[in-house]
Amino acid sequence: MPPPGLLLRCALALLLLGLGVPSPPTEEEGGPPAREEEEEELPTVVVAILARNAQHSLPHYLGALDRLDYPAERIFIWCATDHNVDNTTQMLQEWLGAVEKHYRSIVWRSVDEPRSYPNELGPKHWTEPRFEQMMRLKQEALTFARSQEAGYILGYYRRTVDYFPTKNRQRLGCFALPMVFGTFLIDLRKDDTAHLAFYPPHPTYSWPFDDINVFAYSCQVAGAEMFLCNQERFGYINVPMGSHQTLEEEEVQFVHLVLEAIVDGPPMARSRHLYVPPKHPTKIGFDEVFLINLPRRPDRRQRMLEALSELEIDPLLVDAIDGRALNSSSIKKLGIDLLPGYYDPFSGRTLTKGEVGCFLSHHHVWKEIVERGLEKSLVLEDDIRFEAYFKRRLLKLMNELERTQLDWELIYLGRKQVNSDKEEAVAEIPYLVVPEYSYWTLAYVLSRRGAQKLIEARPLSKILPVDEFLPIMYDKHPK
Repeated sequence: MPPPGLLLRCALALLLLGLGVPSPPTEEEGGPPAREEEEEELPTVVVAILARNAQHSLPHYLGALDRLDYPAERIFIWCATDHNVDNTTQMLQEWLGAVEKHYRSIVWRSVDEPRSYPNELGPKHWTEPRFEQMMRLKQEALTFARSQEAGYILGYYRRTVDYFPTKNRQRLGCFALPMVFGTFLIDLRKDDTAHLAFYPPHPTYSWPFDDINVFAYSCQVAGAEMFLCNQERFGYINVPMGSHQTLEEEEVQFVHLVLEAIVDGPPMARSRHLYVPPKHPTKIGFDEVFLINLPRRPDRRQRMLEALSELEIDPLLVDAIDGRALNSSSIKKLGIDLLPGYYDPFSGRTLTKGEVGCFLSHHHVWKEIVERGLEKSLVLEDDIRFEAYFKRRLLKLMNELERTQLDWELIYLGRKQVNSDKEEAVAEIPYLVVPEYSYWTLAYVLSRRGAQKLIEARPLSKILPVDEFLPIMYDKHPK
């Protein structure tokens, strides 16, 4: 039989900052009584929202504002939007109308036309007029904040030698930085912030014309030092798009950011003040999508169901066999015998009950595939995390398999390559290879014929870990 191939990994860790601190319980919910005199002592804050073509992320962004642990009556909302080709303006108006009575005041700036900038390649292209407009708006918001004697929220870490340790929160604390990007907080009560400006650039400024560098230089001239504090998770930043990329691509990246937040926490939540059309999960072209989950791990089940819902994938939940519940007599009743002389090739230990339970769980899925006559199935374990573009790449792969009429039976979507042997590429299908000795069964595609062969091998009579069994079946096991 033709050996299976490799598509992509499903365990990429992309660690970003966290989002939105949930509000503490109110007095009605059992929290401590409100102390108005203490709240009045808190400084007023201007939250400046500058949004363009952001309908895919606005519900989550505004949901984070809904949950800020800061009294809304001490917050001014300054909001501007323009040059939209999507529903951003209407969404902001809907949200502002619903929350206006809770905030200190609302400032609204909206321009419906034009929908693009001159010489713009696409909505993700930053031209000089777009930078100038952004800087003017930020300056207008900053001027408004000064007039209210407030703080001003804007901050994301610009790359330096310590970028990754700080971004990944391996290095915790408050650190002086040369510049920031995205969102930061300016304390307008400090004397050295009185002359900070986004626009116009300082007369002696001669570097790139953008808001990040212009403002950083303004801070340098004024002697105002910038800091990043990462002891807490304050927010998420989407992956920046290139000039030629589309809003659809940005939405895919944002969905991936939502998935990462589900894993790393705290998860994002949409604003309850906005109507968001429901998602419509499907089997995405498979006869079945199996999700294997241990009943005693409802946390993993919930995380995976939320992730698959975001991807609009409809899974069939399969209760995994719990190895902890197995003993020698129950294993014998199931007609299971261990492979004589098996020892883990790395640790030297014998087969564990957890590995037996894992094998039985996958074996159950294989049997169902055969019994139901499912021609192609997707099998997922409950401890995976998806790469960006996972769904798009998977659908493209399945289309390529159909186009080339490749005679396949098993395809790893995620695995651990045990050795460093070079793997043979599959002709005409990009990123698909014939795998060498591999571990893990976290995600794979299985045909009915492939499942039939796995069952016919009668593996329960000589059981071993499932990720050792599969390389035997495609003849790549070293022993």
